[in-house]
Amino acid sequence: MSNQKRFVLYTDGACLGNPGPGGWAYILMSDGEEVEGSGGESDTTNQRMEVTAVLKALEQLESPSIVEIWSDSKYVTDGINEWMDGWVAKGWKNSKKKPVANQDLWKPLAKLRETHTLTTNWLKGHDGHPENERCDELASREAQLIQESIEG
Repeated sequence: MSNQKRFVLYTDGACLGNPGPGGWAYILMSDGEEVEGSGGESDTTNQRMEVTAVLKALEQLESPSIVEIWSDSKYVTDGINEWMDGWVAKGWKNSKKKPVANQDLWKPLAKLRETHTLTTNWLKGHDGHPENERCDELASREAQLIQESIEG
C-alpha cells in the first residue's frame, strides 16, 4: 500500500471561438477537501485550455501523488493514456511524423507524469456531473471575462 497522497481531479476547458478567448478550470479533491483553480488566455484553442487545466492542477501538488483525472476531453485522456509514450519515443512527432501540437503543455505534463501516478477517465460533458459542470462554469466564466476585457 502506497503512502502517497491520493487525489481526484476534474478539469475542463472552454473557448469562445477556436481560436479565441479561452478559459481552463479544475477541481482537485483529497481527504474531503476541494481546491478550485481557473484562468484563461486571450488567444487560444479549446484543446490548449483542456490540457492547461490538467497541467495547472498537477503543478499544485507538493509531493509525488496518485491522481485520478476526470475529463470530458478525449484529447486529454487519449493524450495521456495512449499517445504520450509514442510522442516521447518519436521525439515529439505524431503518427504523421509532424511535430506534436501544444508541446509546450504536453512536455511539462510528461515530466509531471514521471513524478505522479496518473490515471485518466473520460466522462460525457454537459451531462449533469456536478464537478464537470462546475469546471465548465469556471472555465466559461474565465473565457467570458477575457472576451469582455478585449471588447473594452
